[in-house]
This record gives sequence, C-alpha cells and structure tokens, in this order.
Amino acid sequence: MKVNVPVHKNEEYQAAVMDLTYEGNGVVKIDDFPVFVPNALPGEEVTVKITKVTRNFAWGRVMEWQTKSPDRVDVKDKAYIQTGIAPLGHLKYEAQLKFKQHQIKELLEKAHLDDIEVLPTMGMQKPYHYRNKAQVPVKMVRGKVETGFYKRGSHNLVPIEDFYIQDPKIDEAILVVRDLLRKYLVTPYDEQTGKGVIRTVMVRRGYYSHEIMVVLVTNTKRLPNADEIVKGIVAGVPEVKSIVQNINDKKTNVLLGMTNKTLWGANEIHDTLLGIDFAISPLSFYQVNPQQTERLYQAAIDNAELDGSQTVIDAYCGIGTISLAVAKHAKEVYGVEIVDAAIQDAKHNAKRNSITNAKFVTNKAEDQFAQWQAQGLKPDVVIVDPPRKGVAESLIEATEKMAPQKVIYVSCNPATLVRDIQRFADHGYQVSKPIQPVDQFPQTTHIESVTLLERDN
Repeated sequence: MKVNVPVHKNEEYQAAVMDLTYEGNGVVKIDDFPVFVPNALPGEEVTVKITKVTRNFAWGRVMEWQTKSPDRVDVKDKAYIQTGIAPLGHLKYEAQLKFKQHQIKELLEKAHLDDIEVLPTMGMQKPYHYRNKAQVPVKMVRGKVETGFYKRGSHNLVPIEDFYIQDPKIDEAILVVRDLLRKYLVTPYDEQTGKGVIRTVMVRRGYYSHEIMVVLVTNTKRLPNADEIVKGIVAGVPEVKSIVQNINDKKTNVLLGMTNKTLWGANEIHDTLLGIDFAISPLSFYQVNPQQTERLYQAAIDNAELDGSQTVIDAYCGIGTISLAVAKHAKEVYGVEIVDAAIQDAKHNAKRNSITNAKFVTNKAEDQFAQWQAQGLKPDVVIVDPPRKGVAESLIEATEKMAPQKVIYVSCNPATLVRDIQRFADHGYQVSKPIQPVDQFPQTTHIESVTLLERDN
C-alpha cells in the first residue's frame, strides 16, 4: 500500500522548529508530517533539505537559517556534533539543563503523573573536559594512522585531537600514543580483512589522584616495537602509572578482550569517590564523571536519611561505589550485581578501605532479592541503579515482599524511570519528594536522576 507523504528526498522546505527530541534533534512539521533535523533548535526558522523519508517521518539537514535561537552556541568544531561526542554542544548550557528537566516532566505528564515535581537539573560549573576515560578507535585515514571518533551511524573515522568533553590530559596522552604508532609503523586493525594490530587506545585518569593508565587494545598477541612504544609513553606522559596491552582477537564490536598484559608499571590505578579509595583496572566499570557522580550518590544517601541503624540493599551495585559510600552511614549493606568481575572489584575495594559491614554477591538482582526475601532479610532501604532498560517486574515484587520503608531509584533513562514509578505505585510505593535530575554527561542528551519512593503505611 502506497502511503502519501508530503515531503520528498532532496527537496527543500521552509519550516519552523517546534521541539527537540530526547536525542537532541530539532523537530519541524510539514503538513503535520514530522521531520527530524540535527543541529536545529526550537524557535528557529530554517530551510530544510530532506535526506531520508520513511512512512511515518523524515530526516532533514539545515541548509540555511532565517532566524537563530538565542540559546544557540556556535560550535567551533563541527566534528563534535557529527560524531555524537557533544550532540547538545550547540545549545547553551543553561538551556541543556532545562531540556533535561523538561524531558522528565514531559514523560510524567504523558503518564498522568503531573503531580510529581521535578527539581532544576544539578549542573556543573565547567560542563566540559569532565570525562576520566577515553576509548578512541585507531584507523588508517588517507594513508596515515589517525585517532578520533566515528561519524554518527557509521564506521568512518573523523580525526580529532581535542575531544572537548574529556580530561585534556587524556587528549594529550592519546596524541603521544598516536605519534608513537605512526613512528613505529604499527598498523591499525581493518574490520573488513581482520588484519592489522592496533584497534583502540584507552586512557583513564584519576580525577583526584591524577594517575594515568594507558591501554593498547590489539588484534594480535604480539605488539611490535613494544619496548620502544612503552619508553615513548613513559617519556611523553608524565603522570602514567600503568601501561597495559589488552588482547581482543575476536571479530566483534566489543571494545576490550578478556586478556590483559601489563607492559609497564602497576596493574591498576586509584581514585577516590566520596572519600573512598577505588582500584581501577582496565576492565573495571568506573563512573566517567566523578564530580557529578559524587553529587548523584550524595543525593541518594541524603534521601535515605541513614543514622547507622539501617540495613540497606544495593541492587545493580557494580564495583560497590554506592554500597561502600552508604556503608559508613548504615548498619549493614548488601550489594548484588550480575557481573562477577565487578563483584570481585567491590570486595577488593571494601577490603582496601577496611569496610567490614558490606557483603557482595554475584547474581541477577531479581533472583537474589527472592533468595534474600526467603532467608528473611528485612532491609530498611533498597537502592536501585539499574541499566537503561530499568527494573525487572520480579524485583519490584520481591521488594514489596521485603517491605523496606524507602526505595531510592537512581535512573539513567527517564522513560523506564516513569514506567517503573507506575509499577512501584501498584506495589504500594509512592514518590514522596521531588525528583532530582543530575547532569552526569554535559553536552550530551543523557539524563540521570534520583527519585525517593516510600511505602504507603
């Protein structure tokens, strides 16, 4: 069946931008037909060229602006928007914070939860250069070894030297490594042929400790000229404490393999979060914006109102970041996480910090909750910090059976948060304070938030 759509590919239309999608694209309507336009902001009058048409919507590109939004920032490097490093880089920071607050409000309204208040987003004073970890692909571009980022929706590398949202010391370290790879003619991995040596350069830097780890991800077990490359990194990156080769010889999109070989220095670096010392290895999951993570977790701890007498369960506990911070204020903390390596890290970090009242288990959160409930564990507070897909229905049911007074929901996806608020309400838990959004990833469309739910008494 042929559908009549009012726009055609490669044609140009005059339009007013009405809204911004959760991915940060402008929305224009032509005869009520939505067209998504990157780098367009609400209130702007634009000429749009249609680049792709589907049955229900189209994509377009701005050819020229008749009027520009007062919230627009001229981005000095188009690569930030092309690659998706900073999809909101063209929007003033104050407006980014409002956009994130509005996203949550809008979803609550659609779900008829308009009575739940959303506080202004907690932003950063310097909303750039905040990432403490970079994973940068290495490719041959016009016969030269380049590091950079893929153009959105493709595997075409855009060479970049200043990544804008990363710690500048990390950007400097990447350039040192890139120049050494060029000098010693180390060939980048080619996805088509499966040949070549270097796939990715990963650099981590402790925000407080300033310790740097360089990880060279290779397609081969042997790294040619390894000794010279190591010497060059040590000479060129003064803060380096660890140089590791990670071997990933599988045809896969997964960035890291499971084998690490320390080429120089320590196997891990350290950093602190809320006063707790964390060991970070190449495969450790560790929050990429420690300043805002501290504020996010502090908001969660404040909502729990702990006085040292409570039992707390931390579902999806990762390497124990929230659990160990909470342990200082609680009687007992139980953490569960499906990734065993993360649980090993959590136990290691508890030991290093002499924290004895936190216990960690590897399991699916929903299965472990059922076991704890069967064993008669009665938590006062449950903290959930789930992945983007939100909380499993079975975990909500098990929470209801254990009947904690409070559930603190740390969310990285407003859509699943709103769905789960409704599900928790069906099990007797209501939002009892305004939701607090926290901007963990400035210049991007990601939104984190903390919600307090309390049991109906």
